[in-house]
Amino acid sequence: MDVLGDGRPPRGLAGVSVVLFDLDDTLLDYSGRADECWTACCTAVAAPDGVDPAALAVALEEVRRAFWEDPVRHRLERTDMVGAWTKIAAAALDRCGGARDGLARRMAEDFAARRVAVERLFPDATAALERLRGAGVPLGLVTNGDARLQRDKIARHDLARYFDVIVIEGEFGCGKPDPRVFRHALEALGADARRAWMIGDHLVWDVGGAQGVGARAAWIDRERRGLPPASAARPDRIIHTLDEL
Repeated sequence: MDVLGDGRPPRGLAGVSVVLFDLDDTLLDYSGRADECWTACCTAVAAPDGVDPAALAVALEEVRRAFWEDPVRHRLERTDMVGAWTKIAAAALDRCGGARDGLARRMAEDFAARRVAVERLFPDATAALERLRGAGVPLGLVTNGDARLQRDKIARHDLARYFDVIVIEGEFGCGKPDPRVFRHALEALGADARRAWMIGDHLVWDVGGAQGVGARAAWIDRERRGLPPASAARPDRIIHTLDEL
């Protein structure tokens, strides 16, 4: 890994011709306030129906973890996020004895609206994109997930103007780490994988997926947790902010 002994990576990406970015939790703070949104949803939507909001919040945390830890289910469900959140809410309500007709869907829709209200680009995102564009580096955005929600994020945060190609799982038909996703993005950019970098927060989808087609990958570890010892993916670089690019 191209990381200095004190954990600080050198600035710049060696031999770069194009850079691909992940969206959620790389450019956009997507997960940071999810717990807060679910808790508020429990109070606003479920409590008036007689469901204990504190117990429901605990059940939601457990159900969410189990739901998304299954990689097959994750892949199948993430292209319809409101549907996935409805299933999560229904399972949590069932644990609390609070199942009601339509309540799980109302919770999912309320949660979705709260997420939209609190989502923000990370403070370093725009400057990094501007810097690379200013240097004439072609950029691609490669994101998993629900086509409608991902397009909405891109539009709300005015991100499309930075990218020469945007590949969204829900539109393309498959997602990271499938090599077809990366090959499609690189072909659209007319780029050689050996001179391309992928920047993302997910060790399997972003790092392993990009390296699988011959590109290099920088893992952004914003919380400074460090590379898990059991990780099969070995990033070419580890960064903590996009300012380090």
